[in-house]
Amino acid sequence: MESRRRTGARYEELAAEYLEEKGYVILERNFRCRSGEIDLIARIQDQIVFVEVKYRSGNGKGSPEEAVDRRKQRTISRCALFYLTRHPDVEQQVRFDVIAISDMEIRHYEHAFEYID
Repeated sequence: MESRRRTGARYEELAAEYLEEKGYVILERNFRCRSGEIDLIARIQDQIVFVEVKYRSGNGKGSPEEAVDRRKQRTISRCALFYLTRHPDVEQQVRFDVIAISDMEIRHYEHAFEYID
């Protein structure tokens, strides 16, 4: 059985490839700070995009989108703020996206949520 971390890495790579095909530039993968982790940080045009990638093999635990709850959004928001303080030169607009993967179908939700303090 494949480890959860290895499975996650495989689907994060799939999400990164999907974004790159759409013109995004991947800036960071698995950005970590004390608050948690952001799966992908990308740039497209004048926006920095913080991306949470979720995979589910079935609906037994709900859809991948449902896993990005308010608590997870707060964690991502705090990591994004930390990233931005570490990169004061970033002047682009910021948004939070979710990429949900199930049964090899990719659903990309742009502006999936707002910053949560």
